[in-house]
Amino acid sequence: RRKPTSTTQKKAAVKLKRAIKRGDLQPPEQKQNPRRTHRRPLAPVSDAVQSSRKLQSAFVKLPAEFLEQTKTLAAKLPLTRPIPSSACRFPSINFDVDAVLHCPRRPKWTFDMTKKEVERNEEGIFRKWLDQTDQLVGEWQNLEITKNESFRPPSDTPVAAQTPRWTTFERNLEVWRQLWRVTEISQILLVLLDSRAPLLHYPPSLETYLSDRRIILVLTKVDIAGPARVDAWTRYFNARYPGLKVVQVESYIEKEMTSVHQGRKQHQPHIPETFRTRLVQAIREEHAAMLEPPEKVRANPSRLANWKPKVKRDIDWNRVMSPEGEKVGTCVGGPTAPHDDDAPEDSEEPMFFTIGLIGQPNVGKSSLLNALFGTSKVRASKTPGKTKHFQTLFWTPDVRLVDCPGLVMPNFVPLELQVLSGILPISRVSAVPFCIHYAAGLLPLERIYRIPQPDQMNVVDKRTWRHGEPPGGSETKEKAWMAMDILVGYADAKGWVTAKGGRPDVHRAGNAILRALAEGRVRWAFWPPDTNVDLSSDGTAVDGVGIWMLTSENGGTSSDEESEEDLEEDIHDSNSKSGEESTEESIPEGSEEEKLHSTILRAGTSRFQALQDMDGVAESSGSSEGEHFESN
Repeated sequence: RRKPTSTTQKKAAVKLKRAIKRGDLQPPEQKQNPRRTHRRPLAPVSDAVQSSRKLQSAFVKLPAEFLEQTKTLAAKLPLTRPIPSSACRFPSINFDVDAVLHCPRRPKWTFDMTKKEVERNEEGIFRKWLDQTDQLVGEWQNLEITKNESFRPPSDTPVAAQTPRWTTFERNLEVWRQLWRVTEISQILLVLLDSRAPLLHYPPSLETYLSDRRIILVLTKVDIAGPARVDAWTRYFNARYPGLKVVQVESYIEKEMTSVHQGRKQHQPHIPETFRTRLVQAIREEHAAMLEPPEKVRANPSRLANWKPKVKRDIDWNRVMSPEGEKVGTCVGGPTAPHDDDAPEDSEEPMFFTIGLIGQPNVGKSSLLNALFGTSKVRASKTPGKTKHFQTLFWTPDVRLVDCPGLVMPNFVPLELQVLSGILPISRVSAVPFCIHYAAGLLPLERIYRIPQPDQMNVVDKRTWRHGEPPGGSETKEKAWMAMDILVGYADAKGWVTAKGGRPDVHRAGNAILRALAEGRVRWAFWPPDTNVDLSSDGTAVDGVGIWMLTSENGGTSSDEESEEDLEEDIHDSNSKSGEESTEESIPEGSEEEKLHSTILRAGTSRFQALQDMDGVAESSGSSEGEHFESN
């Protein structure tokens, strides 16, 4: 409580303050009285929790100047409408520039070294790599943006060239150690690429890192990108990398609607038999090639006589097509997985044939793993970075799969494209308006979410007219679309306002739109850089559409409702106030009977909720609606 002070003390305090202000006296040293806080002793943290915290992805925090500048640009920089057809192609840039970036490699070690010595070497190498990469990224950010090297959508305004650039990559050594371990124990690596933007997920840094390994490129999310674009990407990769095999996969199938599961569509892990056969055939061909000696060994007869393949020879491939047995699907875990390098060097062959799954976050590694078994073996989520430790599962008693955590590879691509592709967690994205501006340059978001046109501008003619001439009237000028107009319009449509000011919650609206784009609820996909968009087979490459796909029944937008599980994951991942809800498709106006029927359908998860909704509608609409309710 406040202590009472006398008038004499107040006068003395005023005199002292004036003397300090005149400079006659020095201000007295303030005594800091630390407030006594009564905290309960924390419970001991388990080793599993500590290990999980160490494997949390780390990125650079965006500076306040960048956030303020990008927010201003999103509010003032007009969007190009209609979107040109060239925007649907993946940006074609000079990829030789990206060759300077590389992934960190594990330093050499021997069995004579201690654990501390190995870790000290790894920390030193990683610290040096981090400084070099930061320097290169800083130089890239300061380069002038040219039209050919820009990832940004085309714009007719000169302000577009002034937009700042920012990129991010994995900065946690513990996460990179997971990749090192998976690449060491795997004989074949499956590099998973999101078929919506495959080039983004196979940067030159990863290509250089895997140059001496046996890899297979796997295009995931074929059901979202569509067969036409995925086939075009397959031809592109076959021409660009003739020595690599490219296969396509799908990881989910829609469940049949029952009385138990109503309303929102649900999916279960499943891979079609055609895709499974192609994937197994590609792995089988790579395995057969590893049984043959390389050209350098065949050229030397002495080495050829002593050469032995470093892979398990006999594998029952029929069993791989239909895995069965006690060991199948057994999750061994990361640190407890049996290691082939523990066996003596002169052993005949390894115990298992190991296949590693690597890639950037949210490309579908865990989903493919579950689809191969037909059930949920590992945890898969829409939130990127859900897998922390690498996980080992037996496909057959002789073949094992290793699921590696996703890593954001270093690459000269803007942050907005990384967010659009779902590489970064949406809950940790702070430059939401700028990301929406980038997405709105590639997709007609105002058309997708049915946002009304901004207020028209009335331009009054203020010219002086001579006597006898009719004065000029005011003409209506169409207002250009801004990214902030889309955010405000969508927030108004959803009824999202800030708690104190009551203004439209644009951050929450942008968060929901970014989630829908990253998760595939708004379907989009790039075409390869060399595609002639005017001659696209499905007719989607037209002006005004961009990368938006109109082939689905509901206009390219699937269900916009999020499950309770997704909301719990978002709350667990971030304490941010925004982004817990996703978008909801607006319902067109119609007759009262249609509105009533749509209300019944939306409340299908609970009959009691339907009764409550119907009571409210019946009170406002009259007896005709009551008759309709009784008939239902």
